[in-house]
Amino acid sequence: MKRRECTRRGFLYLAGLTVAATVTGCSTRFTSQTKKKSNRKPNFVIFFTDDQGYNDVGCFGSPNIKTPNFDRMAGEGMRFADFYAQPVCGPSRAALMTGCYPIRIAEPENIKNQHNIMAPSEITIAELLKQQEYRTALIGKWHLAGQRSTGYKSELLPNGQGFDYFYGTPVHNGYSRVVDHKSFKTQLMRNSEMLKDALTQQDMDMLTQDYTREAVQFITENKDKPFFLYLAHNMPHVPLGASPKFRGRSKRGLYGDVIEELDWSMGQVLETLKKLDIDDNTLVIYMSDNGPWIESHLGDYGGSADPLRGWKMSAWEGGSRVPCIMRWPGKIPAGKTCNELTTTMDIYPTFAELAGQEVPNDRIIDGKNIWSLMTGKPKSQSPHKAYYYYNYLRLNAVRSGKWKLVLPRPAKPAGTGWSGRMIDEVKEVELYDLDKDISETTSVAGKYPDVVKRLLNLVSEARDDLGDYTHFGKGARYLGESPPERAWPPRKKKS
Repeated sequence: MKRRECTRRGFLYLAGLTVAATVTGCSTRFTSQTKKKSNRKPNFVIFFTDDQGYNDVGCFGSPNIKTPNFDRMAGEGMRFADFYAQPVCGPSRAALMTGCYPIRIAEPENIKNQHNIMAPSEITIAELLKQQEYRTALIGKWHLAGQRSTGYKSELLPNGQGFDYFYGTPVHNGYSRVVDHKSFKTQLMRNSEMLKDALTQQDMDMLTQDYTREAVQFITENKDKPFFLYLAHNMPHVPLGASPKFRGRSKRGLYGDVIEELDWSMGQVLETLKKLDIDDNTLVIYMSDNGPWIESHLGDYGGSADPLRGWKMSAWEGGSRVPCIMRWPGKIPAGKTCNELTTTMDIYPTFAELAGQEVPNDRIIDGKNIWSLMTGKPKSQSPHKAYYYYNYLRLNAVRSGKWKLVLPRPAKPAGTGWSGRMIDEVKEVELYDLDKDISETTSVAGKYPDVVKRLLNLVSEARDDLGDYTHFGKGARYLGESPPERAWPPRKKKS
């Protein structure tokens, strides 16, 4: 069914401070008692940073970066300590927007891209909420419409994917520590209009300020309607940029300055919600898109994933396990920590539940409703039987409960594309108890053969359903009447 038909008929078819308390732990719709308190649907704000490490927030252990607003947010809400994104930018955004593993979603021409390009047939979280008359905005980075271009296809940009308003960058920052005239240049758009084809270093320095101004304006203009704001900051992805009032403030150098300005940005969002008296009707979620970019040419311009092993693009915990905080006064209990496995994919069905919108039933949605975990409901547990660590097209590991199984692989393995250079060799199956060994230092595969066997069965299920770099999964979506004839990766186009 094409998107215009979905819109017309509806979906009928076919994110320091020591946090003392811990809750374990989906649930039904908003209760009638909750609805009586407010006739309005809740507002949603996703505050998404780029390449911020697990350790780069005060309440997650940073020793030298001050984040009073993130820390206050955790004190007034809940930290999620076992929260997973994807190991690199584009896939992480695809998972958030669709509630699915990136390898599952359909892409134009059925060509799988390392940074996903969402086919128009995919139904985004913004499109889902618009069914309930939400105003929607993306301010910041998109990275789901292909590589840098002077003429993006409109149906692949945010306005073609459910967002009423877009102000930001269609791709990413670049690869160099600071803006290099010989390297990749960031673009800036407002809706379909290209405002600047190449941002200067001065532009990058002011980008967090610009996004924050736009975010505050959107919230203010829509205070009387339900809204969804996706504030996807470009920072701290290199090239780094910080405004003059934040440069030189942090003990962590420019990287720390950048994080402290992001923390200021969160403060502006929270202050605006309180000023407009909509704070108690707004769910705010902070998280990073993946682990920190740590590579020799970046030096100290990358972050920290301590105590996790690995970094952005890797298959270890530091690649996809990210800091996350959720805050909703009166709904999410204050000062709690959730240690249950949760993911960015879970935002999709959870928002739908809170907004009173059914998720599409003609497709598999991998995310689960985690409202019971968010509210600290006693005895709530992760709804996920397993979490799969995909790097581009390759399945490298699986987690179930406290156990993580790492599959054998060569260094720079096939199916991992450009990210492969960040992936090291694993000679044999490894098993880690993440409750006791969060840093993945000692494999216990020899002690627990039954656990290894059980997790290998989960691997087989994933390969059959989602696929792997050697073949197309039975549950993966595609365009056309039949699945692609050729297994991934597809044959290269003739020049």
